[in-house]
Amino acid sequence: MTSSSQPQVTGQRPEDERLGVGANLAYGLQHVLTMYGGIVAVPLIIGQAAGLSPEDIGLLITASLFVGGLATLLQTLGLPFFGCQLPLVQGVSFAGVSTMVAILATHGGGGGLPTILGAVIAASMIGLLITPVFSRITKFFPPLVTGIVITTIGLTLMPVAARWAMGGNSRAEDFGSMANVGLAALTLAVVLLLSKLGSASISRLSILLAMVIGTLIAASLGMADFSRVFDGPVFAYPQPLRFGVPVFEVAAILSMIIVILVTMVETSADILAVGEIIGTKVDSQRLSNGLRADMISSSIAPLLGSFTQSAFAQNVGLVAVTGVKSRYVVATGGLILVTLGLLPLMGRIIAAVPSSVLGGAGVVLFGTVAASGIRTLSRVDYRNNMNLIIVASSIGFGMIPIAAPAFYEHFPSWFATIFHSGISSAAIMAIALNLLFNHLKVGNSDRQSVFVAGTERRFLRQKDIAKLREGDYFLDGKLYDANGEEVSVLEAPATPPRPERESASSPGGD
Repeated sequence: MTSSSQPQVTGQRPEDERLGVGANLAYGLQHVLTMYGGIVAVPLIIGQAAGLSPEDIGLLITASLFVGGLATLLQTLGLPFFGCQLPLVQGVSFAGVSTMVAILATHGGGGGLPTILGAVIAASMIGLLITPVFSRITKFFPPLVTGIVITTIGLTLMPVAARWAMGGNSRAEDFGSMANVGLAALTLAVVLLLSKLGSASISRLSILLAMVIGTLIAASLGMADFSRVFDGPVFAYPQPLRFGVPVFEVAAILSMIIVILVTMVETSADILAVGEIIGTKVDSQRLSNGLRADMISSSIAPLLGSFTQSAFAQNVGLVAVTGVKSRYVVATGGLILVTLGLLPLMGRIIAAVPSSVLGGAGVVLFGTVAASGIRTLSRVDYRNNMNLIIVASSIGFGMIPIAAPAFYEHFPSWFATIFHSGISSAAIMAIALNLLFNHLKVGNSDRQSVFVAGTERRFLRQKDIAKLREGDYFLDGKLYDANGEEVSVLEAPATPPRPERESASSPGGD
């Protein structure tokens, strides 16, 4: 209650807090370290699938860092009509990897890169045009839906943490070795130890400090390789149209539109999730501004050699675990990304951080996202409604692509593209079921759901007790006031009612 009311009293939103240059640099670097592996993974995968040379793959990575930094600055600081002004890190989206690899296969490797770039530009511009439609969906994202989405984001990211903990590269001989897993466990232990014993400042920096300590330990054991840090140029900049003039093909554009729709769903979920975590208001205008920033960044990125941009869910977890809500911290991280895009040397230093170290930190980061979602779901009313089955079905549906990655292998490609993402799967299911049961109430049973009949406990809310007056008493299951007049007790509707004393002639619900 206090935390939510404070911004209204001071006039300052929690995301507008200014922490100073030193704190911004430290926390911003922590954000960069958290998402660095993810932002370089997509250009690495696409570059290898296209058969590019190591030098060209390096240019793809540099472009992705540079564009991700610019997109992060736009999203956090904002311009008129662009940017949600929330602590969200932007980077290359994983949603389009399979689609882009399929386009490359169709066009014979590297020859498909201009087609990918053209498809991303066209699909992103279409996404920009339909942004107003997405900006009006906030009323369909009550805590029931946002809690499901936040929980699913955390759960779907856990396999990423597990792969990092095992070494990151599944083709490496030591993938899954006790040395890699042990290093991840040691990093996790350092995070927990610093969180327990450190001061408030040290606790907030526990992820960054644990990564530094884990990397130093790895270097002493010969598990971190910094020998190639000085290979290659110290300074470089993205070369516009380095991979050819974009080619616009209808089939590729149509497939990429599906990717853009998935990206918009995921970005909407991330914007709403981080708003929930830091305790700030996210209305339709703010959501629309965030999506516009996403789409304009994605449409410009191909000109510099990058791909679709979206918010990084793992950094939402970092906001949750550190409690640092300032958007200026993330904006500083955006400046660091731009610098890394211009200074490949710094990028190579960060790239030398062992994946196992990232994995140990990732367990806490991604687990915190899921825990934040569970906390949101704890505020949902499960009495005499279908909310429990909505939660169960949506989270279960979101886990299908994680538990069985090949589940949608024989489905139509457009369907597989949408539902291959556990986040978009859970979001779509949660929205649809919430509409079906809580908005389209025609046909709903007035009886308690069988799915919660065996789990409901008797309890009274404090605010209900506070409405009782002197002399009120219960007799034979009925409530009477001091004059012996019966006070009507209404059945609880699907959403918690306002605790008001109703007369006998009051209607029976909303």
